[in-house]
This record gives sequence, C-alpha cells and structure tokens, in this order.
Amino acid sequence: MYKKGLSERDICTKFITPALKKAGWDIQKQIREEVFFTDGRIIVQGALQTRGIRKRADYILYYKNNIPLAIIEAKDNKKGVGSGMQQALEYSEILQLPFVFTSNGDAFVFHDKTNTEIREKEIPLDEFPSPNTLWEKYLKFKNIEKPKEREIVEQDYYADDSGKNLRYYQANAVNRTIESIAKGQNRILLVMATGTGKTYTAFNLIWRLWKTGIKKRILFLADRNALLTQTKNGDFSPFGNDIMHIIKNRKIDKSYQIYFALYQGLTSNEEEKNAYKEFSRDFFDLIIVDECHRGSASEASAWREILDYFQGATQIGMTATPKETKDISNMDYYGEPVYTYSLKQGIMDGFLAPYKVVRITTNLDEGWRPSSGMLDKFGHEIKDRIYNLKDYDRKMVIDQRTQLIANKVTEFLKATDRFAKTIVFCIDIEHAQRMRQALINANADLVTKYPYYVVKITGDDEVGKGELDNFLDVEERFPVIATTSKMLTTGMDTKMVKLIVLEANIASMTEFKQIVGRGTRIREAEGKLFFTIMDFRKATNLFADPDFDGEPVQIYEPGIEDSPVPPVYPENEEEENADSIEDTDPPGLETPPPGIGIPDPDPEAEPKKYYVNDVEVAVINQRIQYFGADGRLITESLKDYTRKNIDQHFGSLDAFIQRWTAAEKKEILLAELAEQGILLEALREEIGKEMDDFDLICHIAFDQPALTRKERAEQVRKSNYFVKYSEKAQAVLNALLDKYEQEGITTIEQGAILKIQPINQLGSPVELVRAFGKGKDFEQAIKELENEIYQIA
Repeated sequence: MYKKGLSERDICTKFITPALKKAGWDIQKQIREEVFFTDGRIIVQGALQTRGIRKRADYILYYKNNIPLAIIEAKDNKKGVGSGMQQALEYSEILQLPFVFTSNGDAFVFHDKTNTEIREKEIPLDEFPSPNTLWEKYLKFKNIEKPKEREIVEQDYYADDSGKNLRYYQANAVNRTIESIAKGQNRILLVMATGTGKTYTAFNLIWRLWKTGIKKRILFLADRNALLTQTKNGDFSPFGNDIMHIIKNRKIDKSYQIYFALYQGLTSNEEEKNAYKEFSRDFFDLIIVDECHRGSASEASAWREILDYFQGATQIGMTATPKETKDISNMDYYGEPVYTYSLKQGIMDGFLAPYKVVRITTNLDEGWRPSSGMLDKFGHEIKDRIYNLKDYDRKMVIDQRTQLIANKVTEFLKATDRFAKTIVFCIDIEHAQRMRQALINANADLVTKYPYYVVKITGDDEVGKGELDNFLDVEERFPVIATTSKMLTTGMDTKMVKLIVLEANIASMTEFKQIVGRGTRIREAEGKLFFTIMDFRKATNLFADPDFDGEPVQIYEPGIEDSPVPPVYPENEEEENADSIEDTDPPGLETPPPGIGIPDPDPEAEPKKYYVNDVEVAVINQRIQYFGADGRLITESLKDYTRKNIDQHFGSLDAFIQRWTAAEKKEILLAELAEQGILLEALREEIGKEMDDFDLICHIAFDQPALTRKERAEQVRKSNYFVKYSEKAQAVLNALLDKYEQEGITTIEQGAILKIQPINQLGSPVELVRAFGKGKDFEQAIKELENEIYQIA
C-alpha cells in the first residue's frame, strides 16, 4: 500500500532512477528527466495567440549527447505497469527511438522495435538493460557493426558552451545522415522546412565527420553571398578562421579544409574560367548543397557540372522543398530523403509560426471582357476575349485593381500593425514597380515621414537591393513593405515578416512552399508568433493539394529526346554576386528604367500588356481561414467547423454542461478546446456577438439562445441566491458577479481575485474569506456562484 500513496514523481525518484543507475546509466550524461521536446503549437484566434501543450517525456536515455536510445513513461502505482505505453510509443515515433519503456515502480514493460519475435515484455526493475546492451542491439538492427562504421556513428557532437542545443529533429537529421554515410551511402537528401535551422544542422553534421577524419576537405555550396558569410561567421565559427575560406573572384587557394562558394563563383560559360577545375577531382571528401532544389535537381544546371566533377565526394543536398517534376528530380540524384521534417510538423511542434489566410475576391476574378472596339489608355485596341486572374498584370493591367489591392493591404496593416514587415509578391518587375507606386499612394502619410517605408526589391534595382539587408534585419524598422517578383521567394532569412501578399500566379508547389516559408520564423521576444497570407490570386488553393505537406514522391521521367537548356554563367563579379533566381519580365517586355512604371508604347507593335484605367473594381468577398488542429487550413466556416468539433468532443448539450460544471478551472478546459481546434475568439469575431465562451458553444453547437454575460449576471441578481449569505459575503459575491460581467468567468477563478480592485476595497483577503467561514467555504461559494451563472433555462 505504501507505493499506492506515492506521486508519479516519487515513483521516478524512489524506483525508476535507482534502477537505471544500477544498470549502469550515468545520471549526469545519459539520463534526462522531464524533457520538453516541443515548444507547444501556437494557436491563433483572431488577434490573440497562445501556446498549446508542450510534449514532455518523463525520461530520455542517451548513449551519448544528442544520440538518444530510449524513452521511459512513468505512472503512479495506482496504474498498471504498462499503462503509459501508447503515449510512449507515440513519442518514440516522433523522436525516432527504438526502445520504449513504461513503469509504475513495480517493474518495466519493454517495447523493443529491433526485436521481430518478442516485441513487448515485462521485466523486473533490477533487469533494466545497460547502455552498452541497448547500443549493441541498435547497431545490429542498423547493420552498423564494422569498427570504422562504429567509429563514425559514435563520434561526439560539438560541445556547445553557448547554451545552444540541437532540437530533436536536428539531432535526428544528423544521426540518420551519419548512419547512412557510415554504411557507404554517398548521395544523401535532407528535407527540412524553412526556418528549422538547416545551417546549424549542417555544422553539426560536418563537425562529427570532420572530427573522425573521414571527411577532411569540405565544400559548402550555396547561391547567395550573404548566406556564405553568415554561415562562416555564425554557425560554423567553431571551426576557426584558419581552416575556413570563402572562394571569391574565382581565385583558388588550396591550403584550407572547409570552403564556401557560390556555384556562380566556380563556373563560367568559358571552359578555361571554370574555377572548380583548378581543384583535382578527388580534392573534396564532402560537398553540402544548400537549397539543392534551386539547381542540382536539374541535369542542365551549373550545380550538376560541379557535382559531376567531384563525383567521388559524398554529396548532401539540403532543402525545404525537394523539386520533383517529370523533368527535374532531387530524388533521382540524391535518393530518398534520409530524414524529413515538414512545415506541418514544425508548426504542430511550435517551432514554426502558423499562418492565417485572408482570401479576397473581386468582381473581376472570374473574368472581365472589354467592350467592342475598346482602346487601352495608350490607344491600342484591346483584343476581344475574357481576361481573368491568369492575365492580370501579365497581359492585362487594370489600374483600379492594383490600387484596390494596395488599399486592402494598407487597410489590413492599419487594423493590425502598420510597421509589420510585408512582402508583396508580384507577376514581374514592372508589376512590382506599379504596386510600389500604389502602396506609396495608399500610405502617403508614412512615406512623407519615412521615404523607405515602401521599397521595390528586385534584381534590376540597385536601390532596392541595397535596402535588402535592412529589410531582413530584425532591428531595422525600414523598409516595412517590399514589393518583389522572384528575388525574395527563397533563401532569404526574413525573420520578421508578418504579412505575405500573393499577387502573383503561382503554379509551382516548390515556389509556393518557399514563399510560405518567408513567414515561418518565430521571434517571440519581438512579438512575432504567427503570420498572415493575403491572397488575391486563389494561390492558397495549393494548401489543399496533397503535395503541399506530403512526403516527396519521385515522378521524374527522363526522355531520350529531352534537350536540356544549357546553363547560363555569370561573366563578372557583379553578376557572380547577384541572386541565382532574378526577377524576370514576360518575354518581349523590357525592364523599365528605375522610377518609371509603364514602358513607352510602340503604336506599330502588338503590345505585350494592355493598360486600362476606367474599370470598376470592388471586393465581393473576404474570408479569414485559420490553421487547424489537424495541421490543415480550415476551409469551411468557423461556425460549421466548431459545431462539428464540439459534437465530436462532447456529443450532447448535457455532456458539455456536465464537463463545464465539473471543470475546476474553466481556463484549463478552454485551453484544451483550443488545442483541439475550437477557436472561440476567432469564432466570436466571425459571428460578431459578444458572448460568454459557454454561451458561444451552446449557441453554435446546440442552438441555445445567445445570452450575453450581462444577461446572465442579471438573471443571478434577480434570483434569491444571495440571501443565505451574510451582508459582507453578499457584497463579495456581487463584486465577483460584476467582474464576471465585465471580464468573463476566468477572471473570478484567479487565485488572487480578492486582491484585485475594486474587490480589495471591501477588506483584506483574509477578512473576505472569513465572511464565508473557512477557505474551502469560500471556494464552495465561488463554485455555487458559477453554477448559478450557467443555469440553463
């Protein structure tokens, strides 16, 4: 009976930890207790956001730092020895742990994923396996048994004294890659969502391989100069400057061990200028290709020339969005990903910012047809056909539409935060210029004070490119709004972007994922926990595509008659420093000079675009969509979504009322509902009625009358409920009822409610409690008050 009275923590301290120590586990280096391995999903409700529940393991056991082997789920002794197994197995799948244990202090249940004969069995406390026993089982399961293979996978991680630790998925990515290399795999693909720390992962991966001595000379290939400097001086700094070198101006120095280069900086149209050929083919042991979807997927790219030249090196491609089309394939080159950490998982874990979508539909979205013989504003007769979203700003420019979009963006920022970093993705450079002008006009008050409030950042614009670093800098306030085409779609660490505006037609899933990734960084200290996507082109329909967050699937179909386009190489340092994907105009339209939005027309030629400025444009629908508890965008109305969720969760009005009444703290129940996707604050905004959470649920899900807090408080005041209390107690209850009416039920459940004005003016907390008797009497009075408030007629 002694054990039955112990808490779960007592069971851990008195029985589980001693059993681990007896089995040879080092309590300082190999055992971690109460490990929070996620941050808790950020739940966005209207203008509010909260954190969901963090996932926590009672124990994680490590062979070495960041090389986890097992998880233990502990329960108190009132529960069975294996009662925590379901949860432990769920966590083990996330953490990729082969050994799972549960215990209530009497024994252990051992679930062994490496054993194909006896998967699960009960073992005594004193027979818990040692670290070496589990490690040997794991290596055998992974078919890693040769001395050199073991040496590679057992190499220590870098001991980071800064306090920065790998997240579980980063360690998974490194460990799975190291294991693959140990077994001889030389082409490896890592898929990690934007904002999940691919560079820090790459450092830890390289560090371990470099320390073993099997990878002595390493090339880190990227496509942006800023990323090279940032990588060398940031995450890779522990290597020391003596062994690291950034290749510039195609000047090769072979005295270093770790090299950083742009692929543009190693290649050229002229064979004799191919700088990478100054290295011998076997010079590099390891090549990391960052953002490998950008080029190395294509046989025709300059990346592939470099990779083919150094074909003897181990090559690791890293990307958030592997490119898999009928013509281009990362997986054809690198193989299946050895590890994938998706955007959805990152958001569910709370490491990435969730999004809400504002979809805006205008009267022109389904099509606009010019009147017979209609001329554009430059005198061109407009070809008679129906123009739609695919044509706007590509073939048909309607000034009123551009200004309406600028006004809607401005309206949103005014209602939220006018200094929220914003990217407006446009069709091409000329469109980005017109959008910049429209946004300047819509924000003339701020532009007068801050000339760089709105900036066009495109490949042709030196002023805009000069402001790029300021736009990316967390501490720099300006520019606030950037209009662009391709330049900001990928590779940019846009930490503070809170609004992404889609004013471009996006057909590529890779491009769509990259654009969404511009907003996924979390900056909690700066107040950035989520971002908004404002969609004018129905591009967010791609969220419903199974490819958006599914496992990458190879569909590459190389053909005999394929004629790949030859790669284009930069010929000077200015081009070499440019971005690999520049903004491009539609064929035949020259880039306008800076400051000019519309090119001079040629009356003799068929115009590349028609320009009209006398079309009536209006918003006919505007909807907000939220990220749901299942990791998908909620596309139905919040009202229908809530009704369905409440019905699944409770089943009936009586069941809900019983649960509400029994809840010690309504705040905990409401947090649980939010975790399961019931977004009451957002729902309240949508239906536009001020109701108590209880009444909001009853009204939406069970068709009950929509009572306000004031109406409920009045019902209580009219009853004879208070008369059984003393005058002092009645005064306290009346004050609590006032608080409920003003602020809601969670306010009066606070432990310090008696210290809050104006209740504290009635007396000290001790004095006020005494008006009811003892502390438990006061708690009972509050409970009865809540029951009176929530009487159902």
